[in-house]
Amino acid sequence: MTTFNQRVPLSIPSLTIPHPSSSNSRICIKFIVKCCSSSNNVSVINANTEQRVSERSEIRLGLPSKGRMASDTLDLLKDCQLSVRQVNPRQYVAEIPQLSNLEVWFQRPKDIVRKLVTGDLDLGIVGLDTVSEYGQGNEDLIIAHDALDYGECRLSLAIPKYGIFENINSLRELAQMPQWTAEKPLRVATGFTYLGPKFMKENGLKHVSFSTADGALEAAPAMGIADAILDLVSSGTTLRENNLKEIEGGVVLESQAVLVASRKSLTKRKGVLDTTHEILERLEAHLRAISQFTVTANMRGSSAEEVAERVLSQASLSGLQGPTISPVFCKRNGKVAADYYAIVICVPKKALYKSVQQLRAIGGSGVLISPLTYIFDEETPRWRELLLQLGL
Repeated sequence: MTTFNQRVPLSIPSLTIPHPSSSNSRICIKFIVKCCSSSNNVSVINANTEQRVSERSEIRLGLPSKGRMASDTLDLLKDCQLSVRQVNPRQYVAEIPQLSNLEVWFQRPKDIVRKLVTGDLDLGIVGLDTVSEYGQGNEDLIIAHDALDYGECRLSLAIPKYGIFENINSLRELAQMPQWTAEKPLRVATGFTYLGPKFMKENGLKHVSFSTADGALEAAPAMGIADAILDLVSSGTTLRENNLKEIEGGVVLESQAVLVASRKSLTKRKGVLDTTHEILERLEAHLRAISQFTVTANMRGSSAEEVAERVLSQASLSGLQGPTISPVFCKRNGKVAADYYAIVICVPKKALYKSVQQLRAIGGSGVLISPLTYIFDEETPRWRELLLQLGL
């Protein structure tokens, strides 16, 4: 039995209150509460989506309006030469001059997802957790880029380190605790009202009740409001400082910033697919480049082939496809000769020092290191994946 505790609209009858200045005068106050079915709302939204998609001419990109996610998103776009120009910081609409006919709309992350579903936006950048929670598996939402390398966190279940949970270290052990019954279920505080119940059901936890909460969830178990929490975790420091712990099997999903698109917009709106292609190309080229260095070195050798043999004997010096080797000409005794060869390779940043050591070991000298800005492939892999998802 999974239950959810939240505010429920109540039907309140009319109240007749005597007026203080007259025993015969009365004031009648009637409270009218309207209640709508969520399923009906969804069907109305879906019915209007195609009309909304077709009636607009401009392409709309939704970006987070506040917080770390907002600033990191703007920084990434700037690094991809897609700087957002906002005339007035109080305005919610802006532009990217390099992308014609594109409007940038600053919205709350959950509203970006909702407006992608309703057809009011075509593209958006938000966390995967937000897409999963508010998209709720909607088939019109397509993840065009699933790893923008910022906003990393995980949606995880956490329980107290003390009391009845002291020796509980896995989701399986938590589910097998005899304390949870239909009358006294496991109480979980969370802001993820879709992913939470879905995760518990999929993992066989039958007796669970959920309460909604925003912010400072870590205090809920200590206050006796909940037995566990389900929340986003980055480093885990806040959990530890509040005597909480994550458990094995308790991670619902790993999240980071993603580029998400509307399937209808990609297939039915002019220019959206081409704009998405350009954004993907720029993102992929930059994100691939920032993890690499260009290494240039000089090396003595009898021929380019002989130098290549030495370089390729070291696995970490193979570069993207292989080393670029060219003669270095110098003048000796009045004659031009090529005693040295220049080697140019790309190496991962984390393997830089090891690569420099190996270059020296095989005769490399004058080693130069340069950062990379872009690496454009013949074709962007994620573009091919997107076309496959669209059946194109």
